[in-house]
Amino acid sequence: MSQDAALTKIAVFKGKQIRRVWDGKQEKWYFSVVDVIEALSESQNPAVYWRVLKKRLIDEGSNETVTKCNGFRLRAADGKMRLTDMADTETMFRIIQSIPSPNAEPFKLWLARVGYERVEESVDPELAIQRAVAIYLKKGYSQDWINMRLKSIEVRKLLTDEWVKRGVKSTDEFARLTDDIALAWAGMTTKQYKQFKELTKENLRDNMTNLELILNMLAEASTTEISEVQQPQTFVENRKVAKQGGAVAGKARKAIEAKTGKKVITQDSYIKQQQRKQLG
Repeated sequence: MSQDAALTKIAVFKGKQIRRVWDGKQEKWYFSVVDVIEALSESQNPAVYWRVLKKRLIDEGSNETVTKCNGFRLRAADGKMRLTDMADTETMFRIIQSIPSPNAEPFKLWLARVGYERVEESVDPELAIQRAVAIYLKKGYSQDWINMRLKSIEVRKLLTDEWVKRGVKSTDEFARLTDDIALAWAGMTTKQYKQFKELTKENLRDNMTNLELILNMLAEASTTEISEVQQPQTFVENRKVAKQGGAVAGKARKAIEAKTGKKVITQDSYIKQQQRKQLG
């Protein structure tokens, strides 16, 4: 399974996040085994649970189930890229059989449905957008916020396309440039930003306030515009541009804070703000 040819996404089962990777060549979803184990077993250490389960499967003669798990580098809760065992839907069904859980049957139905969604979306990409909107609405986001969030995805896509055009290739390089932008406008790296908001696997942008999200978009859009003009040729030059783009939003943040006397970056989020309004 090639990292370059794969699409990594997050699926949610009863509030538990399941990392998954789409293999375009085989046209299959691969799911993180430890994420599935955590969702079903509620183990405090799913990695250890999986190591023990792997040994048991091998001892029982189910070597094929274990060998069909592919190692893939995914971003972990601490923000680092770690090698993770992934299994397709068929193999995952076999693994689930060995996990005693009342959620096993509903999870199988969920797994089959999610596994098929990517095939549908490849035929009609609009379905992916519709599903994303439905999930956000269910979580309590307004249609206006969702429209802005979708716009932020477009802004991010334009930026990453520009980076690819300028020779940026590896996941680590994308992460470094993203950190450069965040540090320049927010005063902290992406990991520090998530820690400040007390997030683990949650998406940082989904947990920003409107103003934070707008400034993040400004930082990324500014970086794209500056890059198109300066046309950086090396990674070092790309980093300089990223810092310049982030600084544009950084100046805007400081100006807002000077006028309002309030911090722009807080542990707040759009959802938390909406919940307070409803309570009071």
